[in-house]
Amino acid sequence: MPRTYVVTGTASGIAAATARILKERGNTVIGVDIHDADIVADLSTKQGRLDAANKAIELSGGKIDAVIACAGLAHPIAKTVSVNYFGMTEFLGVLAPTLAKSEAPRAALISSMASLMPNDQALVEAMCVDDDEAKAVARAQELVDAGGGMEQLIYGSTKRAISRWVRRESPKEQWAGAGIPLNAIGPGIVKTPMVADMIATAEARAGLDQAVPMPLNYYLEPENVAYLLIWLTSVENTHVTGQTIYIDGGSDVVLRGDNIWDLATS
Repeated sequence: MPRTYVVTGTASGIAAATARILKERGNTVIGVDIHDADIVADLSTKQGRLDAANKAIELSGGKIDAVIACAGLAHPIAKTVSVNYFGMTEFLGVLAPTLAKSEAPRAALISSMASLMPNDQALVEAMCVDDDEAKAVARAQELVDAGGGMEQLIYGSTKRAISRWVRRESPKEQWAGAGIPLNAIGPGIVKTPMVADMIATAEARAGLDQAVPMPLNYYLEPENVAYLLIWLTSVENTHVTGQTIYIDGGSDVVLRGDNIWDLATS
C-alpha cells in the first residue's frame, strides 16, 4: 500500500536517493530543504521548523505515515547544532501528533559514525539533556573561538546527542505509546557532496580511512543508506526502536571491537 513520507534534506545526498526510491515504489514524498524542495525552509531556525512541519501537514492532507530526517551540516560552526539536532528533534515533535494517526507510523533520523568519536560533553548535554538551543549554540561558538581543532568536536557532538535523544525518547508515550518506532542510523563515509572534498585525493582518503576504517565494501553510496532508512520506516518494522544502527562497513567493529559486551569494562 502506498504511504506518505516527509523527508528532510531532499535536495541532495542520502535524502535525495531516499526520496527517489520511495517515489519509484509508488509512495508520496514531501521533500523539505533550504532549496529545490516541495517545502523550502530553513531548519536552523525555530520558526523555519514550525513552518515546514505545518506546511507538510497541509500538503499531506493531515495524513503522514513516516518521517525521515536527513537534513544536516558537517561544518565546524555553531549553526550545525541548530540544524543537526534541533532541526531534527523539534521538526519531529511538531509532526508527531499527525504521524500518530497513521495505521503504521514510523520515524527515522540520521546520526553518524561520528557519534562514537570524541565529542564535547557540555555541548552534548546542552542539546539532549537541557534541550536549550541558545546554550548549545553558545557552547559551540566557544569551541569555534577556541580553535586548535576544538571546533571539530561540534559535528560528532550533534550526532552523539541525536543518538541519545532517540534512545531516551523512543519508549515514551509520544512514540512507542503511539505505535511509532523511532530509530537513527549511523553511516560511515557516504559519497555525497558533503564529503566530496574529504575524499577527493588519495592523501585525504588515507587519513580518513585511519579514522573511519570500512573493511566491508569501502565507502557507501547514498542508495545503500536509503534502503536501510526505508526499511526502518516501512510497515515491516514493528519492533526495532530506540536504536542507532551503524551502516559503516565495519568501522564500529574495527574501532571498538567487542568491548561493549565485556562486563569487566562496564
